[in-house]
Amino acid sequence: MAIITLTSDFGEKDHFVGAMKGAIYGELPNAKIVDISHCVSPFNIPEAAYIIQNAYKSFPKGSVHIIGVDSELNPENKHLAIKLDEHYFICADNGIMSMLGSEIAPEKIVEINIHDKIHGSFPGLDVFVKVACHIARGGTLEVIGKTIDAIKPIKNLVPFINEEKTQIIGSIIYIDNYGNVVTNIKQSFFETVQKGRDFEISARNNKFKIIFSKYSDVVNFDIPEDKRHDEGRGLVIFNSGGFLEIAVYKSNPTTVGSASSLMGLNLMDTVSVNFIATPLVPKGKETVSAFQDYK
Repeated sequence: MAIITLTSDFGEKDHFVGAMKGAIYGELPNAKIVDISHCVSPFNIPEAAYIIQNAYKSFPKGSVHIIGVDSELNPENKHLAIKLDEHYFICADNGIMSMLGSEIAPEKIVEINIHDKIHGSFPGLDVFVKVACHIARGGTLEVIGKTIDAIKPIKNLVPFINEEKTQIIGSIIYIDNYGNVVTNIKQSFFETVQKGRDFEISARNNKFKIIFSKYSDVVNFDIPEDKRHDEGRGLVIFNSGGFLEIAVYKSNPTTVGSASSLMGLNLMDTVSVNFIATPLVPKGKETVSAFQDYK
C-alpha cells in the first residue's frame, strides 16, 4: 500500500492532525502515514512548496502527499490531485505546486469533483483524505475528478533577471530552524546566468563574493582550534535542495544568533546577485573573498 504523507500549517496544539490520521485509518486500517511537517507558517504557500519539494523525493514512487495549507474550497481555490514525477499530490490550486511544476511537468492534473459525496466537519481535508485513500488503494485520478491542463502559478517563486543578464533579483522564501534564510535562486539557474563570471551577493547591507560547498568550509582547519573564531560567521551555500542560502556558521537563534536575526533578513526580503563583466581569476578557479563576521 502506498505511503501517505501529511504537510500542513495546523501546528501541534489543535486536533486537526490527529483527526486527519484517524480518518485515514478509518478508511485504511493498514495505512502507512508519515508526517513531513505541520509547522508551516499559516497560509504560507512558498514555505509549504519549499518543504514538500525537498521532502517528497525521499519517498518511494507512488507515494501520496496531502498538503493541507490554504486548502479551503472556494471559487478561486479549487482542489486538485496531481501525478508528478511518479508521485501523487493532493492540494488546493493556490500555486503550491508551481515550484515543482516549473521543473518537472505534471503527468496528469485533475480538478477534484467529489465534494457532493463527502459529508464531514472539515470538507477540505475530508475530501483530501478520501482521495488519498482512493489513490493508495490503486485507484485512478479520472474517477475523482476532471482532467485540466494547468495549475495556478506563484510569481514570487521565480527570480527576476535583467535584460543585460548582469543581475538576478530573488527573494527569501524560507527560514529554517537554525535561522538560515533560503532564497528562490536555484543553483542551476544561477550557473546558467553566471557563465563563469565573478559575482557579489547582496542582502540588505550584507555582501558575499564566494559560495561555499558546505557550512564547515568557512573554517580554516589549519589554525589550532583554540585560535579559531568561526561560530557566528556569515556565509553563503547552495543547500541540499539546490537553493541559494545565506547562513551563519553554527547558528543558534537563542544564543549566538542567526542569519535572519543578525542580518535583519525576513521572508520575502530581496536578495540580489550582481555579475562582474570581466572575471578576476582564470576560469575554473574560485574567487576567494572576505566575508563578514557576525557575533
